[in-house]
Amino acid sequence: MPTHHHYFVYILSSRSRTLYIGVTNNLNRRIHQHREGTADSFTRQYHIHRLVYFETFQYVGNAIAREKFLKHFTRAEKLALISESNPTWEDLAPPAATT
Repeated sequence: MPTHHHYFVYILSSRSRTLYIGVTNNLNRRIHQHREGTADSFTRQYHIHRLVYFETFQYVGNAIAREKFLKHFTRAEKLALISESNPTWEDLAPPAATT
């Protein structure tokens, strides 16, 4: 039986709505890394750890292509994308996202 993999493109936000776009194969682990400050100096410096948007993909190539596509969006397009699916900008990750 084939194993199904899941890959995620995600957008994190700070309270002041500074955005970060990333890709991962384990969303909970990655969010935990951002919250602990071990993932990326940019997200640590600007306190970007609220998951406000994500998409799921079966193939890593598709996820990477989507991440690159989203990174070329204007700020207004990114804000509209988030607001369309998450109008109140709720944190979509569990409070204690762990590995």
